[in-house]
Amino acid sequence: MPPRLHISSLRRQALRCPYELQFVRSASSAAAPAVTPAAPIEQMTRSPAPVSRFPPSQKPSHRNPEYRRSQLLRQYTSILRTSPLMVLFQHNNLKSMEWASIRRELTKALEKVDEKIAAEGRTAPALAPHIKVQTIQTSIFEVALRIVEHFRPNDAALASGKAPSAVDPITQTSAELPILSGSRDDPALTHDLSRTAHAAVKHLKGRHELSDILVGPIAVLSIPTVSPEHMKAALSILTPKEAGFPAPTRRANPDYHDPIVQKGLQKLNLLAARVEGKTFDLNETKWIGSIEGGMDGLRSQLVMALQSMGSSVTNTLEGASKSLYYTMESRRSVLEDEQKGDGEKNESS
Repeated sequence: MPPRLHISSLRRQALRCPYELQFVRSASSAAAPAVTPAAPIEQMTRSPAPVSRFPPSQKPSHRNPEYRRSQLLRQYTSILRTSPLMVLFQHNNLKSMEWASIRRELTKALEKVDEKIAAEGRTAPALAPHIKVQTIQTSIFEVALRIVEHFRPNDAALASGKAPSAVDPITQTSAELPILSGSRDDPALTHDLSRTAHAAVKHLKGRHELSDILVGPIAVLSIPTVSPEHMKAALSILTPKEAGFPAPTRRANPDYHDPIVQKGLQKLNLLAARVEGKTFDLNETKWIGSIEGGMDGLRSQLVMALQSMGSSVTNTLEGASKSLYYTMESRRSVLEDEQKGDGEKNESS
């Protein structure tokens, strides 16, 4: 017996069929590959641009900027350029808690100096937030010293015959200079990590005045301006015995006499200072900290010295002229007496 077919089911299939056919047609058209126009002849004949090895904001360099040594070099050169007053210490493996307690006491002492300056009515900015003490890698710091003091980017650019030019972010080479064997060889690149800076100071290795001191574990205190008052406050906390400045008393600052602070301070030794690019030994470092009144006091001492020098020169010149005047007057009086004596003799004769 043939199967029975329901009229309602046939009607549903007939109604659904156009929609299914439309769906099948749209799916087949989407699956078909899209036809793209052919590339122009210039693009087909021209070689593709090289892949950029560096970000557009990063110039090619002799030292790989991704390494920690390169980042430390850039950090040290920035500190040396922005800190005209630096003090070097030798530390003997201080623990993290000791460093934290020493930095805490150092910040408190520096803030008191800022408060004292503000109370006196001086318009000097607060330096306590910007004064830092940190450990350094001596070998990298010595390279940074040579770059800051001996490398002159403008002179290097003039020696190469080209001014620093823009660098193509794709080819990583200068737009004005020819492409060399590598983009790092461009003499127009004169930043701290460039090959030009490396070649300019390579022959000066070990010849800096601080080369003999930069041995072993070293810490640096950086001050963004030449302030003898802040330097004295820092030395009275870090090395009071070597610097000759009195440390805070137990009554004035009991936290300074905690065992962890004193244990850390026993591992610090004062070595030298660098002031305005010049190296100062231990005695000269003490003299800088002993200047009363800071830079204002030093300026007043200079004015007094110039005034006293001028007054001494004036007194010397006046003394010479006065002595000449007295000599001439005495000679004139002698001549007048002689003339009077001759006149009296003539009258008596």
